[in-house]
Amino acid sequence: MSPCDIIYEDNHLLVVNKPAGLLSQPTDRESNSLETLLKAWLKEKYQKPGEAFLGIVHRLDKSVSGIVICAKTSKALSRLNESLRAKDLQKIYYALVEGSPPQEKGTLEHFLRHDDYRAYASLQPQAEAKLARLHYAIIKRFKETSLLEITLETGRYHQIRAQCAAVGCPIVGDVKYGSKSSLPGGIIALHHFRCTFQHPVTKITLALEAPLSKIFSDLEGISKV
Repeated sequence: MSPCDIIYEDNHLLVVNKPAGLLSQPTDRESNSLETLLKAWLKEKYQKPGEAFLGIVHRLDKSVSGIVICAKTSKALSRLNESLRAKDLQKIYYALVEGSPPQEKGTLEHFLRHDDYRAYASLQPQAEAKLARLHYAIIKRFKETSLLEITLETGRYHQIRAQCAAVGCPIVGDVKYGSKSSLPGGIIALHHFRCTFQHPVTKITLALEAPLSKIFSDLEGISKV
């Protein structure tokens, strides 16, 4: 049985809905990860004699849920990495944030610098800082929170988390960036909801979605949105 929900699979791709609380790839400190579990699942499913090939095209933070694209062949991985560098992958996230941005929709621009564990946002250029830009729209306002749809234009480390916090709207549960509330297991209310990209082999445009995780349905009736 797959370790998570499969959104799309063929001979070249495996696209899954990663649960929050699971690393995308193993680290020196923690071996349990989406990549490790999927490789074991592929090996068993297809009775592969050696280790199954699987390349994670883009990572999500451990605390974040949603779409992760994986390549099942080296050719697919190489082409998808090229698409990622060329910014040909359109990624849309849902975020439940504390408070509410002043406008119904807008663009956030900051310069981000980071260390190993945190990003720092500034409105002015700084040494080693990189431009970060995203577009947001308020889907629904609640009493103390707002559900945002966020389209990334750049893909920086902790970009959505740092930029939302920088405008006074930290993501619910994101204590590292100033959230007043915590969620079980250190997860946060950020979800990679939709990804549109060209298939690396067939060249067909894929528009894939991952249903919101249960944590969203438990927060202020978001399942009704």
